[in-house]
Amino acid sequence: MKKKIALMLCILTVLAGMLSGCGTDPKTVDYNGYTYDELFNAAYVDLQMVQGLAGDMATNDLTVEDLHNHNYSSIYDYLISSGVTDAQIEATTAWNEVADEFGTFTSVDDDSFKVDKAGKTLTTDINLLFTADDGSTKTIVFEVVYEYYSMEVTGISINPQYSMGEKLAKAGLNTLISMSIVFAVLILISLIIYAFNLFPYLEKKKQEKAKAKSAVAENADVVTQIEKREEQQSVTDDTELIAVIAAAIAASEGTSTSDFVVRTINRR
Repeated sequence: MKKKIALMLCILTVLAGMLSGCGTDPKTVDYNGYTYDELFNAAYVDLQMVQGLAGDMATNDLTVEDLHNHNYSSIYDYLISSGVTDAQIEATTAWNEVADEFGTFTSVDDDSFKVDKAGKTLTTDINLLFTADDGSTKTIVFEVVYEYYSMEVTGISINPQYSMGEKLAKAGLNTLISMSIVFAVLILISLIIYAFNLFPYLEKKKQEKAKAKSAVAENADVVTQIEKREEQQSVTDDTELIAVIAAAIAASEGTSTSDFVVRTINRR
């Protein structure tokens, strides 16, 4: 019974702590040595640094990859020595991408600033407003991520806020693209399988052509042999004809066939 009472008291204590935590004003909380206002000011400093650096890089047609190239190492070293952090440099890419898509940065919603802590990570978020040439606006969340126990900035992200309709449209577009890729791959596989069926047909046609050529060659040999035989037969017939003619002339003249020389025979 005492154990049950102790367990109930522990549960009530935890719930009380959770409820008291939920009701705490975030502006009065100590964030590992930083106050709410200090984090707000730090977010502003990061925001101004990223905005200014991104503008300079866009004007000079530089990228983050260029700064890490040895040809621009002096610029990178100068920025680091001037107090610019790697997180701020890396965030310029996302800033310029957002500016290209949504227009110019126009204002900050100070009231949107909030601090969240989860485990070893602390994040601060503040909403920015970008305005396009057509007057349309887009809310962008400027987020700074800290490693809580050292309070070092580990990353800065710049994330557009999309409405439910925009999210559904993007999801539909992604689904359409994915399905198109799947169907394209299936069609390609079908064509490859069909191509395999053509190989035996092509091989058969090749064999038939080879057999036809072999038959033509054999027929040519047969014709050649027949022509040779006919020539031989013709020569034999001519020899016999000459002997007969020579014998007839010799008999009529009363001479010997050795005295005759037949040079040509003209057939009519």
